[in-house]
Amino acid sequence: MADPKVCVSLEGTTVKEMADEAARANLAGADFVEVRFDRLYLKRPEAEAVEDEDGEVKHIMPPDNEWPVREMDSIDVDESIQNLKESIPLPVIFTVRPKEEGGYYPGGEDERIAVLEKAIDSGVNSIDLELSIEEGARSSLLEKATSSKVSIISSIHNTSTTPSADELVSMVKEHAKEGEIFKFCGTVNDHQDALQIVEASHELKTSSHAYAMMALGNGGDWARLHAPVLGQSLVYATLRSEFKLSNKGLVNIRDLKNAWTLMEY
Repeated sequence: MADPKVCVSLEGTTVKEMADEAARANLAGADFVEVRFDRLYLKRPEAEAVEDEDGEVKHIMPPDNEWPVREMDSIDVDESIQNLKESIPLPVIFTVRPKEEGGYYPGGEDERIAVLEKAIDSGVNSIDLELSIEEGARSSLLEKATSSKVSIISSIHNTSTTPSADELVSMVKEHAKEGEIFKFCGTVNDHQDALQIVEASHELKTSSHAYAMMALGNGGDWARLHAPVLGQSLVYATLRSEFKLSNKGLVNIRDLKNAWTLMEY
């Protein structure tokens, strides 16, 4: 049984932070890192001092979607891509996630497409292209990526619900093209939602399709933890290690690899 490849999604908001995270991900055994280029437009705020019911003061960061956003022209796209390329030791999955799919890119779609084109031209290993991209623009990006020998991840990010297992299976069969990885990330509202991803992956595990299915929320990490027996091609992990990380559906890369060893996957 071949282990899936593991990708650590970088959460920095500067090129330096991402480079530092990538170095740590490399030491932790990641196969890829995901450069979330849209996060470069976020400004990390100061943690807020909050007093709990016991009178203890804890410093808590507000949710990412409440962070202030930089001006568009404050990011030199070409220079940032070049610096990331020079400073990251692992193959990169390049992502510019729009707000409609849970990302932070503040510009228009034409500007976002232009960033994706620059990333392909730079020779990144893989590019994440949402299936929601307008058909003509997406076809052009696919053609450019194929001619540049850049691997393609076709993605859907459903930020409110998780489809049924049957719907997920149909989604994979429709969108998992040869030579590409199909990625679905949903949101689980209860454990029944989480089971839909596990059931769909189990049904697909003997197929020839390459896919990565996961979710955010309590139980969303099940498909990540059991990915080797569910036929998943790629698992997204994090470097974060805070208490109850699993409540967010995320899993630390070291915990993930330790779990696979413990369960003899």
